[in-house]
Amino acid sequence: MTLVAGVDSSTQSCKVVIRDAETGALVREGRARHPDGTEVHPSHWWDALQSAIAQAGGLDDVAALSVAGQQHGMVCLDEAGEVVRPALLWNDTRSAQAAADLVAELGGPEKWAEAVGSVPVASFTVTKLRWLARHEPDAAARTRAVCLPHDWLTWRLAGRPEVITTDRGDASGTGYWSPATGAYRTDLLDLAFGAVPDVPRVLGPAEQAGAAGHVRLAPGTGDNMAAALGVGMRPGDVVVSIGTSGTAFAVAEAPSADPTGNVAGFADATGRFLPLACTLNAARVLDAAARMLGVDQDRFSDLALEGPAGADGLVLVPYLEGERTPNKPGATGAVQGLRLSTATPAHLARAAVEGMLCGLADALDTLGLTPERVLLIGGGARSEAVRRIAPTVFGRPVLVPTPGEYVADGAARQAAWLLTGGAEPPHWASGETARYEADPVPGLRDRYREAAALQ
Repeated sequence: MTLVAGVDSSTQSCKVVIRDAETGALVREGRARHPDGTEVHPSHWWDALQSAIAQAGGLDDVAALSVAGQQHGMVCLDEAGEVVRPALLWNDTRSAQAAADLVAELGGPEKWAEAVGSVPVASFTVTKLRWLARHEPDAAARTRAVCLPHDWLTWRLAGRPEVITTDRGDASGTGYWSPATGAYRTDLLDLAFGAVPDVPRVLGPAEQAGAAGHVRLAPGTGDNMAAALGVGMRPGDVVVSIGTSGTAFAVAEAPSADPTGNVAGFADATGRFLPLACTLNAARVLDAAARMLGVDQDRFSDLALEGPAGADGLVLVPYLEGERTPNKPGATGAVQGLRLSTATPAHLARAAVEGMLCGLADALDTLGLTPERVLLIGGGARSEAVRRIAPTVFGRPVLVPTPGEYVADGAARQAAWLLTGGAEPPHWASGETARYEADPVPGLRDRYREAAALQ
C-alpha cells in the first residue's frame, strides 16, 4: 500500500490525514491547535504541524505530502528567510481602509476585477501589504519576500530552498496574481507596497514542490481549493462550507471577474476556476450563541429545532466580526424583533442558525448560478439543526456528505495526484451522502435583509 499525507493548516488548528493513495481509505490521522487571534507567528503553525504529524504516526511510510492552508495570510520574510513580523491572517480587518484606498487608486472595482478577477477587501494579501507599508515602515523595509501560509509550510518542509513555491489556487487570493493570464501583476504589488518583493513560483497542479527527505511534496493549495478536491466537486456543483468563515463556491471552466466585488474570481487546484463568495461569520456564530445560552453544541442544536421556523420574527444578524459579503468590515451583530414572546432560549437558538444560514444564502445567490447540487460541508454542517434548517433558508434540497476533514483529504488527493502524474486527480470513492429537504420559510430572508441593511 502506498500512503500519502494531507495537511489542513487552518485558522484554528492543523489536521493531518494519512490515506491510501489508490483508494483514499483513511489509515490514521492527527491534529494540534493553533493560537487564537488574527495575527500569528508562523512558528506556531510549524510546531502544530510537527505535533499533528507525530500524532498521525509520522511520515516514515508516506510517499508524498501536500499542505493546504488558510488563504490570504501575509507572511513576510527578510533577506535571511526569517519571519519579519507575525502573519496577518485572512480575518484581520485592520487593512479595510487600505483596501478602499487601493480600489480607488487603480480606478475603481472594475479595474481590479479586470486585472486579477477579484476586487480586494481587507482579507486579501495585497491590502495587508499596503497596511504594513503605511503603519510599520521599518518592517516593510526589511521584507524581501512575501508568501502565504501554505507556501511557508511547504518551504519549511522542503528544507528552506532558495525558491519558495505556491499553486495557482492560493496565488489567486493574493490580489496580485491573475487567474485569467496565469501571471503575477507586479505593478499592483508596487502600487500596494511601494516595492516588489520576491514572490513564490507558481507550480502546476501536479508539479513537485520539493522533498522532505524521502517524502515528495506536492504544490499544496488554499483551503477552499483543497475542500473542492476533497469533496469530489464537479462542474455544476455548489459547495457551502461552514467553518470559521462561510463560503459558497463552484467549479467553473472559465475565469470570472465580478466588478461588484461580491464574488472572488479564484483559480482552483486542477487547472479550472473557483468563483467564491465568503462570509466572515459562520460556525463561530453558533459557538457564540451557545455560549450566551450556557449550553453545549448538542443542546444548542436541540434548542434550535425546538424553536419555531422563522423564530416568530426574531432575527439575528451575525456580523460578529464585521463582514466581507457584504463588505462591511466595521459592522456588528444585532438582534431584531425581540419581544416577550420571543425572549426564549429556543427562539434565540433558532434565530442564530437561521441568521448564519441567511448570510450564506446571500453569498450563494451572488454566484448567479442554478446549481445541480448544493453540498453542505464544514464543521458547522455536523449540527443536525444546521442540516435540517438549511433547506428552509436556501429554498432547495441540500446534500451532506459523510463528515470528514475535506481540506486535509483534498490535500492528500493532490499528493496522490503527484504520484500518478495523470491529467486529472485520482478518483477516490466518496462516502454516503444524506439528503435534506424542507419547504422554505415565507418571509424569512426578507426579514433578514431588512435587519442586515441597518448594520
